[in-house]
Formats: sequence, C-alpha cells, structure tokens
Amino acid sequence: MKIVVIGGSGLIGSKLVKGLREAGHEVVAASPKSGVNTITGAGLTEALAGAQVVIDVANSPSFADREVLEFFETSGRNLLAAEATADVKHHVALSVVGADRLPDSGYMRAKIAQEKLIKASGIPYTILRATQFFEFINSVINGGTDGDVVLLSPALIQPIASDDVVAALAELAVGSPVNGTLEVGGPDSFPLDKLASDTLAASGDKRRVIADVHARYFGAELNDSSLVSAANARIGSIRYQDWLRRSLAQR
Repeated sequence: MKIVVIGGSGLIGSKLVKGLREAGHEVVAASPKSGVNTITGAGLTEALAGAQVVIDVANSPSFADREVLEFFETSGRNLLAAEATADVKHHVALSVVGADRLPDSGYMRAKIAQEKLIKASGIPYTILRATQFFEFINSVINGGTDGDVVLLSPALIQPIASDDVVAALAELAVGSPVNGTLEVGGPDSFPLDKLASDTLAASGDKRRVIADVHARYFGAELNDSSLVSAANARIGSIRYQDWLRRSLAQR
C-alpha cells in the first residue's frame, strides 16, 4: 500500500514513516524538506500519485491566531483537492482532544476548521484526536514561566507518549475509514500544576509551580474535562513517570 505522510519529518511523522516502512508499505515522507509543500501546493501532485492513504500530521510553524488558522485552512484545502484528483481512498488526520471544548484558543479553533474541511471533502476519512504529548510538557511549563515561577492551571491533563499516538495512527491508516472522529489518551490523568512540579523536581529544576485557575493553555482557561479523553477513547500503554525516567537517563 502506498501511504503519504504529510509532515513526515516531524516528531509523529518521522516515527510513522519508519514504522509503516518496516511493516512493508511504500511510504512517502512529505514535507517542505522533501519538496512537498501543502501551503504552496508544490510537489503535492507527484507525491500523491498512486497513493491509497494520506496521513496528515503536519503542524503550523506559528501558533498565533491568524497564522495558525491560515495554515490549517490553506494546507487542508490544497491537500484535500490534490487527494480528490489522485483518487485517494482514505484521509487520516491527527487532531487534538478538547479542540471543540476550547473555543477561546486560536489553535483549537484552527484545528476545528481543519476537521470541518475534512468532513466536507467527500473523501473517506478518519480523524484521531490525541491528548497532549509527553514530549511537549516542558514546552507547556516554559509557556507558563515568569522568572522563577510557573503559573499553570490545576485542571486535569491526560498526556500520552508520541509512540502510542503513532501506533494508533498506523493501525487506523491501514484499516477502513470510520468517517468519524476517534480519541486516544494516556493511561493516567494529573492536575497540570502537579505534573509540572513533579517534572521539574525530577530534573532538579528549582522553578516553583503555582496553581492558577485562570492560567491559560493555548489561550483558553481549563476545567477538568478540557484535556481528558472520552470514556470510549483508546488508551496508550506508556506511563508518564516511566517515560520521564527514561528520558532523563538518556540525557
């Protein structure tokens, strides 16, 4: 099966490409680095020729409200039009758990706009919403940092290992389109402020975390249902503490 991975050089994309190739599929790692640009359309026709499946895991280079919306709308329109011409049979897209619950976040609004384009395209599709990746928890902490203090919401977060997200995407890509939205989350939920405190302590970082119910996450205030998956979601197998321990040992 020929599978094109849009965003094939990123964290999720590079792992997907490797795993799908090891499973025996013909895989194109499509990104601006390989000459495929979904914003300009450059290289799309050639990359999608003969493809049965497209997996879109590309992300915007900017999270500013206007820029991120423009990215996902322009990329989505160009990609879906090229897929229709190439007669792609299955479009798989990675989205975000809670995107529909956080309308104050420009990033989440942009992901919903992307999802709407997919649903209206007429191409058989599967949308997988994932919770926040383990690998980006430090970025969340840094985003809440002011000097030696970190202000974060105490709302629950259910982070997941990128490897578990990749496994779910790979399985869905070789299956039949569900023409709907599925969710995947990590095995455990934590108050975000406590997760940050534990993460900093494990690495010897002396920054102090303060719980603030008004602290914003990608521009939105959180509650305990904002960033956790639904009861029927797929659940990853890798626990955050185990992943953190391995990551710190590798450093």
